[in-house]
Amino acid sequence: MVERESHDPLTEILKAASDPTRRAILTLLVQDGPARVTDLARQFDMSLNAVSKHIKVLERAGLASRKTEWREHLIAAELGPIREIDRWFGQLRSIWDMRLERLDEILTEETTNDDDN
Repeated sequence: MVERESHDPLTEILKAASDPTRRAILTLLVQDGPARVTDLARQFDMSLNAVSKHIKVLERAGLASRKTEWREHLIAAELGPIREIDRWFGQLRSIWDMRLERLDEILTEETTNDDDN
């Protein structure tokens, strides 16, 4: 499967968060604070290289940042991009609220019409 690079932040965030390992890494970073790549890799049954690739996807999406001190690479969670998801879900909620209100109006009209007959 060929993955095209997207420049849409929401798409990048959702793609990054779609993988269970990346969600687990992000959860660890939020719960425990910044961590070294090697410490994160110990939490998973995969190679350091594989974990590093997952971290790079999180970084590209803006969900993680890397601070390098000498040979140490500290990874930290960046939750700012989560606002994009929240904004999008807010739009979806708004659409559903409008649809439910309209459904309620229709049902109320039906009930009123039934009572009139």
